[in-house]
Amino acid sequence: MCIESDWKLFRKRLPGWQENYMATLLEQYKAILEEDTQAAKRFHKLEDELLEHRKDAGVLCEMRRSRMFSNILCLIHEGAITQDDLEGFSEELRKRVAGWLKMEEKEDSKKEVRHRESNWVRNPVKKIKP
Repeated sequence: MCIESDWKLFRKRLPGWQENYMATLLEQYKAILEEDTQAAKRFHKLEDELLEHRKDAGVLCEMRRSRMFSNILCLIHEGAITQDDLEGFSEELRKRVAGWLKMEEKEDSKKEVRHRESNWVRNPVKKIKP
């Protein structure tokens, strides 16, 4: 559900967020170009970065009301914005975003625990006999 005031504010702020995000990307690309490596390595590294970021919400965003919430989450995950940038949006939207991010954080920590446990099962610690 998208509140009209949130939609209007999102449309107003998105271009600035994207501009800042792309400026950050350009600095990263500039650093790649200035590396002291072979031109071919820099070229392919830059190409990989461009391909990775070209569909980021911070670069290109599908402007539909139904996509606003997922776009906001993508912008946060990409580092284009933080939750603080949602100041002025409805309390409902900010709580929903915070809840979603908290849920994702819990899922990530569960995955980390499962990964450690599966590594332990594959590589159990051997007891050393005295």
